[in-house]
Amino acid sequence: MVQGRPVKLSVIMPVYNERATVEATLRRVRAVDLDKEVIAVDDGSTDGSGEILDRMRQEGVIVIHQPQNMGKGMAIRAALPQVSGEIVIIQDADGEYEPQEYPSLIQPIVEGRTAVVYGSRFRGSIVGMRWPNVLINRILAWMANVLFGARITDEATCYKVFRADVLKSLPLRCTGFEFCPEITARLLKRGYRIVEVPITYRARSVEEGKKINWRDGVRAIWTLLKYRFTD
Repeated sequence: MVQGRPVKLSVIMPVYNERATVEATLRRVRAVDLDKEVIAVDDGSTDGSGEILDRMRQEGVIVIHQPQNMGKGMAIRAALPQVSGEIVIIQDADGEYEPQEYPSLIQPIVEGRTAVVYGSRFRGSIVGMRWPNVLINRILAWMANVLFGARITDEATCYKVFRADVLKSLPLRCTGFEFCPEITARLLKRGYRIVEVPITYRARSVEEGKKINWRDGVRAIWTLLKYRFTD
């Protein structure tokens, strides 16, 4: 339950080859008792995920098809022109995060305390995250704090929540998973304060379809460094 004035939430869900989880994740999102729209972007899937999304149009899901796999960042950027809500949240299609936590995630924005909220796995609970992933996540949060003067524990979290006007104002260039460090850098350089809310997280394995790997961690480190010194 969100306390305060009523708002509309826009949920952006990039989808790439998530046939096993996308429908269940969408149903969990739609079950959240908030005024919302769901914008799902099929990022050139080849496993039938796009067809599942098309069926979900009948239940009110807005579906965008990318002509080929272009990356998470491009999928999010493709969805932004469709956003009509006052608040935007990013939702992965892999089932690792819990949509029922949306109310607590948007509450600080509704109350006017901040324009940006990150859901922190490290302030909440984590199940199944491998130690290399823990390490790289800790490094990325530390770098954001050192380079930009932030005070966050989870830079790479999927659950990033924004006032829509703030998100739309950013000149994003990201194409892939570097969406997270680019947007973190740009927000902090503009002076926005990131408020963290504890969340729950259940990591899936590579065998279950996890796509992010150590190369993405290296790109994220480079992206934070790059945007510290350039625009």
